[in-house]
Amino acid sequence: MLFDTCIRNGTVVSAAESFRADVGILGGRVVSVGCDLGPAAREIDALGLLVMPGGIDAHCHIEEPAYQGAVLADDFASATRAAACGGTTTIIPFVNRLTNASLRASAEDYTARADARACIDYAFHIILDQGSLPYLEQELPKLMQEGYLSVKVFMNYPGYMLGDDSILKVMDITRRHGGVTLVHAENGHCVHWLANSLDPAKKSRISSFACTSPTAVEREATHRALTLAQISGARTLLVHVSAAEAAEQIRWARGRGIPILAETCPQYLVGTINDLDTPGWEAAKFLCSPPLRSQADVDAIWGDLANGVFQIVSSDHCPYRFEGTSGKRAGGDLDFTHIPPGLPGLETRLVLLFSEGVSTGRITPEQFVAMTATNPARIYGLLPHKGTVMPGADADIVLWDPKATTVIRHADLHDDCDYTPYEGRVVTGLPVMTFSRGECLWNRGRFAATPGRGRLAERTPSP
Repeated sequence: MLFDTCIRNGTVVSAAESFRADVGILGGRVVSVGCDLGPAAREIDALGLLVMPGGIDAHCHIEEPAYQGAVLADDFASATRAAACGGTTTIIPFVNRLTNASLRASAEDYTARADARACIDYAFHIILDQGSLPYLEQELPKLMQEGYLSVKVFMNYPGYMLGDDSILKVMDITRRHGGVTLVHAENGHCVHWLANSLDPAKKSRISSFACTSPTAVEREATHRALTLAQISGARTLLVHVSAAEAAEQIRWARGRGIPILAETCPQYLVGTINDLDTPGWEAAKFLCSPPLRSQADVDAIWGDLANGVFQIVSSDHCPYRFEGTSGKRAGGDLDFTHIPPGLPGLETRLVLLFSEGVSTGRITPEQFVAMTATNPARIYGLLPHKGTVMPGADADIVLWDPKATTVIRHADLHDDCDYTPYEGRVVTGLPVMTFSRGECLWNRGRFAATPGRGRLAERTPSP
């Protein structure tokens, strides 16, 4: 057999083991993994490199409606370009219901935009806001049958925050149709009360944002979410967990047989609440929801990452431009209520986790693969064609140099945001080549892909 491409002499890393092997690619798929494979039209020497499945970023926001007057910087072309340059080969962004549109019309609109512009493959979660409730029984089951198998509900944010009865209804639908419910777990009533109780002078400090959602707010909502999951029997995943107290609730649930799943993000592994004390508007570069936590929380989340409390590390890429921040654009006061919460991170997700996790010995290379590729593929119905390097899978492969170092600079990144919160951070371990279905999109600093080559990934319902 003549392969299209053969990656030789590398160390193949799966979620379970690492081993030296060659990888043969034909027709966009992995067809052989073994020693001394036959010839190929393209030979790649991966000596000293790790051969890993391309990352799956299962939480990112792209081309969504404006929020607090701010528009997301990335479209599907720029977002997927950045993702590929950072070692990610599949994204799962959100369908955020369009104004006066049904769930189906919104899903079809997002899918058409991704089909026209995405450079890598994609799937979608569906966000359910209060205006979505009339469409639940009418549209959501059919959409799930068509592959939109994950939905997100909020316990916070005006217009999005759902009551427990509505969340239970959503969970029952996802359970019946083999899907998964994602929960943003912050008690919105507490958040709003705390924000309204702030001394007006404190609103002039961006750091006061953290006062509106202390860890107790996340802890309570987490416990309530896992209780609803237990009652409904639905597969449920808690997104962007930031607080040790919330992770403690997840451990509590698991100890009682409640099958709760959990995700965290790089910002909660490398940033702290002290970043919000950065002088002036620069602090806005670190404002996300939930807010950054204490160093003790960061340390606890790392421990829970290593111990299996978390299944996924996603970016929660939410790229509002710094220069477009509402209050800053208007020349207003340093009022956190003028700042849409969210950070860019599609391209830096994997390098941050590898550098601070694998390179420091906090997690193993196998855990890295599990949390960034294999587990998202399994949870969201993308296995066996995504999230693994094995015969039959799509040839979504990243070659990593575990010893290479660089300094993160926004000028070197490939998204359309105008900053990175990780500016100046030194990282060890870099993706040097990224393959999507056998096509090399990123090669040692050069990106080459045609917008629109990405495909809607097939998903399989959970039994």
